Amino acid sequence: LRQVNLGGTAVGTGLGADRRYVFLVIEKLRELTGLGLARAENTVDPTQNADVFVEVSGLLKAGAVTLAKISGDLRLLSSGPGAGLAEIALPQLQPGSSIMPGKVNPVLAEMLNMAMYHVIGLDTAVALASQAGQLELNVMMPIIAHDLFEMMHVMIGAINAFTDKCVVGIKANRAKAEGWLARNTIVVTALNPIIGYLAGAALVKEALSRDLTVQEVALEKVREGALKHKDTGQPLTEEEIRAVFSDMRKLTEGGLFGGGGAGG
Repeated sequence: LRQVNLGGTAVGTGLGADRRYVFLVIEKLRELTGLGLARAENTVDPTQNADVFVEVSGLLKAGAVTLAKISGDLRLLSSGPGAGLAEIALPQLQPGSSIMPGKVNPVLAEMLNMAMYHVIGLDTAVALASQAGQLELNVMMPIIAHDLFEMMHVMIGAINAFTDKCVVGIKANRAKAEGWLARNTIVVTALNPIIGYLAGAALVKEALSRDLTVQEVALEKVREGALKHKDTGQPLTEEEIRAVFSDMRKLTEGGLFGGGGAGG
């Protein structure tokens, strides 16, 4: 964006422009704006193509897509409290319903979603306007410039509001999150190095059918002497099972539990 094609005249060849002007005008612009502007090495290309604006717009769109994803994740994690995940609580900024007392909507997350969808739409406009030029005549530069500035303006405002009025006030519901994790059958993966894949699969099936956690079923099997180490064949102890599930945080760090080495 810092390269300008002033002096390229109509089609970028510089026909009709004094050579001194071509070099002096960039110096003058740098002096007036304080920006590190530079003369385009090939003035035909920026005269004919607006792809640099498409690239910048695409980067903004990529950021918008990521922010929309983050916003959607926060909306899902905060859903509830009765029929959702409710693993986090977003700041309560306004009443959510005129008919349901106490209902609270994730309004800042919804705002960010809408703002980012708008940015994505503007990116489409920039792309279409950039390809709509004919040869060296790019008549749609005004909408390209307008939409690029609007994309940046919308993103700056939305991100600042979302950060100040939502993100900094997010609170974790530790009890709910730990409860969901305990009932998630994926935790059996931590037992696989000790009991083996097939025994782990059997634990999962029984836990699901009886509406119990994997740990509860595993401890039952240990008391019955039915859960054995896959390598030694020795019965496992309650202490060994509890040790695996004692710190759920470790399950996010990779590696093998009770088997050594690194996991993948």
